[in-house]
Amino acid sequence: MSEPHTPHAGDDRAADDDVVALLKRQHGDIRNLFDEVEAATGEERRDAFRRLVRLLAVHETAEEEVVHPFARRALPGGEQVVEDRLAEERAAKETLTALDGMDTDDPKFMPQLRMLRKDVQEHARAEERYEFTHIYRSADAARLATMAKAIKAAEAMAPTRPHPGVESGAANMALGPVAALMDRTKDAVRRAMGKE
Repeated sequence: MSEPHTPHAGDDRAADDDVVALLKRQHGDIRNLFDEVEAATGEERRDAFRRLVRLLAVHETAEEEVVHPFARRALPGGEQVVEDRLAEERAAKETLTALDGMDTDDPKFMPQLRMLRKDVQEHARAEERYEFTHIYRSADAARLATMAKAIKAAEAMAPTRPHPGVESGAANMALGPVAALMDRTKDAVRRAMGKE
C-alpha cells in the first residue's frame, strides 16, 4: 500500500487550465481529508490531520494571493465579496491554529474539528456562489489558466508538513506552524506569478 499523501487537485490528471475547476476540486479534496481525519485514530488521525492542515493552508493562502485580488478588481461589489470571504477565513484560521496545537487524541479535538469542518464547508459554498461564478463571467481562458498555474505552483512548492523545518526553530515558534506554512505558500504564489 502506498504511503498516504495530501491530495493535489492535479492528481486526477486534469489539465488544470481553469482556476475555478481546480479550486472546486480542492474543495472536494478538503472534504475527503475531513472524512479521513474523522474516521481515523491514533497516528493515522495525526497524519491525516497534518495533511488537512497543509491543504487548507495552501488552498486559502493561494486564494488570498490569486483569487481575491482578481475578485476585488473585476467583480461587481468585489471589495465586499472579498471582505466577507476574508472574515470567514480568519475565523477558520483561528480554529485551525487552536487545533494544530492540540493532540488529536484530546477529547476536545473532534468537537473543534467538526466546528472547523462546518465553517470551512460554509466558506467553500460562499466562495463558489459569490466569487467563482463571477470569475467565470469576468475572466477569459488565458486569465483562468494563469491563475490556475500560480495555485498549482504554490501547491507543488509548499512544504508537505505543517512544521516545514527549513525556517529556524525560533521563527517557527514565533509564527506558529500554520502561520509559517501560510507565509511559505504566499512566497511560492508570488514567485509563480512573477511578483518577486
